[in-house]
Amino acid sequence: MRVALGAAALALLAPLLAACSREAAAPAAPTAQTLALGRKVYDANCAACHGAKLEGQPDWRTRRDDGRLPAPPHDPSGHTWHHPDQVLFEITKHGVQRFAGKDYASDMPAFEGRLSDDEIRAVLAWIKSTWPQDIRRKQAEIDARAATP
Repeated sequence: MRVALGAAALALLAPLLAACSREAAAPAAPTAQTLALGRKVYDANCAACHGAKLEGQPDWRTRRDDGRLPAPPHDPSGHTWHHPDQVLFEITKHGVQRFAGKDYASDMPAFEGRLSDDEIRAVLAWIKSTWPQDIRRKQAEIDARAATP
């Protein structure tokens, strides 16, 4: 009897729990203000290397003579969307070396002290807003998996 009641209660709660889980996994859509700020900050701090149209530098997968990789694109052809939000935030704030090792040579600066956390999040939100829906969905799945313990 207790098992039956427990199963019945779980069956009634399952849709509610699933809805809460989906809501927690899906952050609120950024506001128009956030996206405008993101575009402005991107244009001023990122476009010189990553391109005004998010296209990155030519031949971005081939190391230059100095051993450094050119700036990758942030459009769907690049690998930005392959990373969870927290990794993108940390790389932008603290630099690539935090993940690749202190000896990793990169032209990507750390923006800590130059951009606020809100500005970094706005840039990332703006970049993501330019991706097609299927890429946004794939990146959201990657982000959700990264957030699962």
